[in-house]
Amino acid sequence: MNRITNQQIEQICALMRACGALMLGAHSVEDRDGEITEKPGSANFVTVYDVAVQNRLIEGLKEIFPDASFLAEEKENAAAFPSQGYCFVIDPIDGTTNFIHDMRCSAISVGLFYDGAPLFGAVLDPYRDELFSAVAGERAYLNGKPISVSGRDLPHALVSFGSSPYDREALAEHSFAVLKNVFLACADIRRSGSAAVDICFVACGRTDAFFEEILSPWDFAAGGIILAAAGGTITSFSGDPILPGIKSSVLCTNKQLHGAMLRLINK
Repeated sequence: MNRITNQQIEQICALMRACGALMLGAHSVEDRDGEITEKPGSANFVTVYDVAVQNRLIEGLKEIFPDASFLAEEKENAAAFPSQGYCFVIDPIDGTTNFIHDMRCSAISVGLFYDGAPLFGAVLDPYRDELFSAVAGERAYLNGKPISVSGRDLPHALVSFGSSPYDREALAEHSFAVLKNVFLACADIRRSGSAAVDICFVACGRTDAFFEEILSPWDFAAGGIILAAAGGTITSFSGDPILPGIKSSVLCTNKQLHGAMLRLINK
């Protein structure tokens, strides 16, 4: 049974675009008092726009799915990821540090699960006006056009990575040792500052792999659904499937690179 309709998908995407307009309307966030606060962890920032976008998303999504629960970055998430019913996993602004610095590489990420299984994912990059989306088990799309992962091998691969800045004291040494191994084996390395954007770039073939030592579920929930629908592979660094609702290491590839990337990561 289909658990999401085309009308509901259109409503979700329209809501995300409205929230993207909020992001595009922000100017000089760094220069205004009270616009930015910090959360536990190193360089872990939140702006008034993160909160405003999240509140608007939750309010709008409740109208589309009245019985849904929410796992969201700027929300108190005391309850465990639900095993029954609809659950949205939301990052209102993935790449907040980029957003603060006006780097114009941040995204809105909305993943929808039903009975604990992936159902639908959408990632909006408002700066490029690019909306990635997919229903689990079906095709992935960018602005309504089908996308798929690349077929490049490792020597020709462009690989993106995340530096896990919130956990740098514990993870920096291993992260950058892995980065060196990968850099010596691939064509080149990229770092965007938004995991959601990075995963979608693998999904559409702009890059060929992405890895990060630790990510929260809202960082990869929607992107992972899109990547799988585009023919890619997403696992933890151990090669195991990623469980929804918990933090994890993340490796995303165009599928044929996955074994080689796992060997480099665990070298």
